Amino acid sequence: MSDNSFPFNPEPWVRPNIRTLSPYHAARDDFHEGILLDANENSLGPAIPFNQPLHRYPDTRLYDLRKKWADFRGLKPEQVFVGVGSDEAIDLLMRVFCEPGRDEILITPPTYGMYKVAARINNVGVSESGLTKDFQLEAQSVLSRVTQRTKLIMLCSPNNPTGNVLSQKEIERILLDFKRIVVVDEAYIDFSSTGSLAVLMEKYPNLVLLQTLSKSFGLAAIRMGAALAHPKIIEWMLKIKAPYNVNQLTAAMAMLAFDNIERMQQNVRDILIEKERLAAALAEHPDVEMIYPSEANFLLVRFRKAEAWYQLLANRGVIVRYRGDQLHCEDTLRITVGTPGENNRLLEELMAGDPTDRPN
Repeated sequence: MSDNSFPFNPEPWVRPNIRTLSPYHAARDDFHEGILLDANENSLGPAIPFNQPLHRYPDTRLYDLRKKWADFRGLKPEQVFVGVGSDEAIDLLMRVFCEPGRDEILITPPTYGMYKVAARINNVGVSESGLTKDFQLEAQSVLSRVTQRTKLIMLCSPNNPTGNVLSQKEIERILLDFKRIVVVDEAYIDFSSTGSLAVLMEKYPNLVLLQTLSKSFGLAAIRMGAALAHPKIIEWMLKIKAPYNVNQLTAAMAMLAFDNIERMQQNVRDILIEKERLAAALAEHPDVEMIYPSEANFLLVRFRKAEAWYQLLANRGVIVRYRGDQLHCEDTLRITVGTPGENNRLLEELMAGDPTDRPN
């Protein structure tokens, strides 16, 4: 264990009603095989032609899937929670650690919008410490906003919507000084050359990482995400999650994904090559003022007449994201790296003329 580690017991920070909660005991917590007459399932099977036993409730703990995710990141299964996208993990962390109407989270805008949405849903306050104008993290600024009410600090690296990686040095400073939970959202980490902060989890037991199969694995439709954390944090998340939060079909697709890591990695390489081509072409456009550094599968681009370009592209069936309403993101569009054909279509529309001179 590193000299920088500290005694870690998150239980005092857990909401009092959660500490005393008796979780729902699901039938599949006890038995997975045999003559299963314990859960009031339909014994005749599903009412559709399908070769999986969909009439049975799925595994509640998903140990095999958690082991595959753990192996991929160099961790142990007890350090992995899997859920319905990383958004479920965000919600559960707030429900475990934040007392509604009293506690708060701290975010660093511009950042992923679901942190604030989840906090509002849970009646949890939101404090903000903005990134610098070059979208970098300043630990001292963040720590200066911490109060007794602050239970979670939410960071995103590579950041959405900016695409840049936050300074590991600044993240570690926050981890050292803020003894409660620091969450780093790594949804786009496989596109980055920096690698996951999972290597720091032994050193900093208060670190929680959020990951997903939606981006590098290309499985957004199955809604599968994970939290990587100290086993004690994972235990609390497992205690309050829905009994069968991940369905059997999603779990099967996720298992298959981890059996095809090489294909994922090749797709990532192809996307990064295409991102460089797209960035170079965009740089030639007369209305493009800035292409921000990105270690994700998208580019944040500052345009003259950004809103007009956004509307013109949408009218022509090319959909990008206007981000000009975010801190330090004035006049920007966030553009996902598409296929070569999709990117060519985007560039054709952008090169066709001035949007203010063209009819809708």
